[in-house]
Amino acid sequence: MYGDGTRCVHGGETEPAAGESFMPGPVFAAPYHLGGSDRLGDTDFYGRGGNPTWRALETAVGDLDGGTCLLLPSGMAAIGTLLRAVLHAGDVLVLPTDGYYATREFVRTELAELHLRVREVPTAGPFPDDVFDGARLVLLETPSNPGLDVCDIAALAERAHAAGALLAVDNTTATPLGQRPLELGADVVVASDTKALCGHSDLLLGHVSVRDEELARLLGRVRTLSGAIPAPFETWLAHRSMATLDLRLARQAENAAALAEALSGHADVTGVRWPGMPSDPAHEVASRQMRRWGGVLRFELRDAEAVERFVNRSHLVSGATSFGGVHSTVDRRAQWGDPVPDGFVRFSAGCEDPADLVADVLAALRR
Repeated sequence: MYGDGTRCVHGGETEPAAGESFMPGPVFAAPYHLGGSDRLGDTDFYGRGGNPTWRALETAVGDLDGGTCLLLPSGMAAIGTLLRAVLHAGDVLVLPTDGYYATREFVRTELAELHLRVREVPTAGPFPDDVFDGARLVLLETPSNPGLDVCDIAALAERAHAAGALLAVDNTTATPLGQRPLELGADVVVASDTKALCGHSDLLLGHVSVRDEELARLLGRVRTLSGAIPAPFETWLAHRSMATLDLRLARQAENAAALAEALSGHADVTGVRWPGMPSDPAHEVASRQMRRWGGVLRFELRDAEAVERFVNRSHLVSGATSFGGVHSTVDRRAQWGDPVPDGFVRFSAGCEDPADLVADVLAALRR
């Protein structure tokens, strides 16, 4: 099997032919020509049902995840499509208390009519013996966003399956290069590709990858009927961006490691967390299931004003609410409703030179 960089560059390619571009351009089509037969087969007939540009990127991402991939127009579209496809009225759903806040909000509001029985557990546990009893779906997020706690995917997948539940993992923070939950026993991987896979802070995209073909067909039908489809041009740009994913992640992880070391023990900084640090509480479990470290770390400053001053004084770091891009960004998560202290910072390390970034961050804290 090829390495990560090769698979990122060549994933989803067709057989090369003289005179053709390395990657076909986006296909813009609402209807397609019909073949004059009542049997449509596998051919495209309408843009809501299929597009060659989708399939090229789905092939590439599915190869990285180790399953069948379906693209959606955003990470929340991916979460929403999965939940609406597999959950029925009265089902038991297990969620992380410390995962992405919009997922919990979606369940509380948009799925209220299903009267789901929701059980919430912190990512780091403990997971009670009976927490999966009668569950239809268990959704994990590891490393969690924004706390960066980690749970044991393989162990929890075994427990969920023994209880008759499907297990899904939000893999946004880790990326398909950092972690492959399907290989660890998960049934579903979901991710916001807006973050690292697209990586340039200019696209919205998401995906779901599954091991079971019947579930893949169900998700595909829900996507078609709901109209939650990605745009061809954005899909093509994402495919182009994926070619550098391996390179970008390597620099981002290098920067995260340098920042975590520089900030640990800093007089004005507390609560530094990054799973790649041997001293991090999540490191032992993370090192067993993660293939490489990411570029997201967290820490705390004294209060909201301290975070604002830090961002204003920095020359390289911007305030922004996403992560995984080539620019380093800071997000004060309490402003979005996450149950964290006012000075809690989720820091997304970009692709700047490590020495420049560390020097800028330390200077912004010192000024």
